[in-house]
Formats: sequence, C-alpha cells, structure tokens
Amino acid sequence: MKDDSAGSGGQQAQRIDINHEQDLREWSRKLDATEDQLREAVQAVGPLASDVEDHLKGSRATTNSERTRQALKDTKASGL
Repeated sequence: MKDDSAGSGGQQAQRIDINHEQDLREWSRKLDATEDQLREAVQAVGPLASDVEDHLKGSRATTNSERTRQALKDTKASGL
C-alpha cells in the first residue's frame, strides 16, 4: 500500500489507488468493505481514504459484515 505521508513529520491525506491490487486488498480489509464497495466509493467521492471511509459509513443500510457475507455467498453461487 502506498503511504503518502510526508517525511518531514507532517502527514498528507492517504490516498487509495484502486488500480493497484495490493492497495485495493489492504484498504478493503482496513475499511471492512468488499473490493467492489471500495471501488464504488472511490468513484463516488475520490481517492482520499478519509472521504471513502465516511462515504462507506454513510451508505450502509445493513452492517458491512452482513453485506460482505452476502457478497461471498453470491460469488460462490455464481461459480467465480
């Protein structure tokens, strides 16, 4: 995962690169979201991790664990 923090002690906002598979996996884990949810959130609000996190929190009608379990079931059922 890329760390966009400045070396001088200041910290810039972290960005999520959805085109980088490792970033996608790690941020999905950190934010408790599926990779598809993460892609949709980045497309909706941009790559800043804090904006993506806020968007994901606000868009969940069910708990994310429930949605993740359902997505896994759907993936298994479709044979992917």
